[in-house]
Amino acid sequence: MVTEGTRGDGMRRANLSLVLRTVHRDGPRSRAALTEATGLNRSTIADLVGELQRSGLVVERASDAQGRVGRPSPIVAPDPRVVAIAVNPEVDALDVAAVGLDGAIVVRERIEQRTLLTPERTAAIVAERLAAWTEGPLAEHRVVGSGVAVPGPVRASDGVVREAPHLGWTEARIGAMLQDATGAPVHVGNDAALGALAEYLFGAARGSHDVVYLNGGASGIGGAVIVGGALLGGAGGYAGEFGQNRPGIVDPGDRRADDGVLEDEVSRALLLEAVGLEAGDDRALAHALTASEDPAVRAETDRQRRILATALANAANVMNPAVIVLGGFLAILADLDLPGLDAAVRAQTMPACAEDLRLAAAELGEKRLLVGAAEAVFEAALFPAR
Repeated sequence: MVTEGTRGDGMRRANLSLVLRTVHRDGPRSRAALTEATGLNRSTIADLVGELQRSGLVVERASDAQGRVGRPSPIVAPDPRVVAIAVNPEVDALDVAAVGLDGAIVVRERIEQRTLLTPERTAAIVAERLAAWTEGPLAEHRVVGSGVAVPGPVRASDGVVREAPHLGWTEARIGAMLQDATGAPVHVGNDAALGALAEYLFGAARGSHDVVYLNGGASGIGGAVIVGGALLGGAGGYAGEFGQNRPGIVDPGDRRADDGVLEDEVSRALLLEAVGLEAGDDRALAHALTASEDPAVRAETDRQRRILATALANAANVMNPAVIVLGGFLAILADLDLPGLDAAVRAQTMPACAEDLRLAAAELGEKRLLVGAAEAVFEAALFPAR
């Protein structure tokens, strides 16, 4: 907790950051509630809120309280006109959105692709959409930067995409390209790590400080681990690549790829093939799986769930998380029978590690990666002080 007692620009920046982060992550608060949440006194809160208003970062509105004695404390909320551009390139589409500081998605476009996106084309498309949006839905907004969620390992030191194999990217400097194209700061991260951040702050893992997150997308399976409230990066920033682990497969008949890794066996492409779809977003896939009465479709989902359960049990035994969150097509597999998947995981997990374990589908759904990408921008641009 940041408290008073030290003068200087550093402490003031920290206090401004604390107030802004509180209303951004926890939602609008009255000045009185901010006083309680931050430990700062009322006059300091009033002064800080005034400066944040003048900076165009928060807005105040009258309290909804009725029938209370005395004058109600104004409600402080993030200014929704402050936005970050969030970008998620995949093998079949480019997802681009403007995410407000209040968490709302102001505008979003999913641009289908018939050929693999290159880093250069990705930067060009984003720059084009941003230019169009600033003449339209973002005309009254302030863009503070762009965040890119990439399906592959990203070097923490400089944001270079080491390899996104399904996209065909190697040593890709997408951040520098996009910054040159837009003129605004860019932050690049692994898609699963950013999805984990979003679910930890705003979704299914909120309130839990030890989290394992697995994301299933068109490019495979990524993952991330949060330990004690901090994202586990590893020596180079590549931690959490669960999709590259060798799966435990008890029945040889369940194997589809010789010497394959987890993402070869638990696969969105295999699910689409089972329901007879050449392509489709998660919503279309979920509808097709739940509507199908074909025994072959049920057999494929059961096979993938068996393999996934073993992978999750291994993660639970190694990491002892409070919650395992599944996103993308993994959430679709889980939602087919969440209690059944939970039981299958617990059957393979050490009793001590299973005691307080919770299995959950990502609450933010298809916007989780975009919210995470935007959060990386907000954290760097607006919350630099700790």
